[in-house]
Amino acid sequence: MTTANIPTLETRRLVLRGPEPGDYPNFKATFASYRSRFMGGPLNPYETWMLYAAEIGHWNIRGYGMWMIHDKASDETYGMAGGWFPAAWPEREIAWIIWPEKAGHGYALEATHAARRYFYDELGWDGAVSYIDPKNLDSIRLAERLGAAKDHDAATIDGNDAVYRHPSPETLKSGQLIDGIELEISHYCDPLFKPKGFAID
Repeated sequence: MTTANIPTLETRRLVLRGPEPGDYPNFKATFASYRSRFMGGPLNPYETWMLYAAEIGHWNIRGYGMWMIHDKASDETYGMAGGWFPAAWPEREIAWIIWPEKAGHGYALEATHAARRYFYDELGWDGAVSYIDPKNLDSIRLAERLGAAKDHDAATIDGNDAVYRHPSPETLKSGQLIDGIELEISHYCDPLFKPKGFAID
């Protein structure tokens, strides 16, 4: 699968597209920064290049991967969200990262919700997990806002991560959980909405 064949997803504010060479500078800056500390960083230039190449290659190997999150109006890049299942991962993961200066606007919530819906509805996934550093409280809160719950019995990557299990496709078809997620996203889409005390992503 070439990057040109990666499906494009749209939400109210965002466009999710496959990673392109032009997106690399933002990726490099983020993974060289303190923000990447919960994802194996900060990384040196060689490591960031290899990881970005893996992001693109993952689509070819698995048939799914991480999308770049773009603003629908400006095409500005905000981060990444999607699926991740490298060798030695116990289960398919739903993951996300937002560039440091773009946090706090609900972009990760909106993008990850769309990505998960695609995996469930289009690829037939019956579930997924997110592997999160226990100190990464912002990502834990985001996982919980997406309806994921800590699975104490699930296999971890290296014994140092917490496993958050996402709700099943059936659970997300209707009900209070899905209504709450979509209501929160609609609040973030309101230019007058100024959340206080929310998780930053």
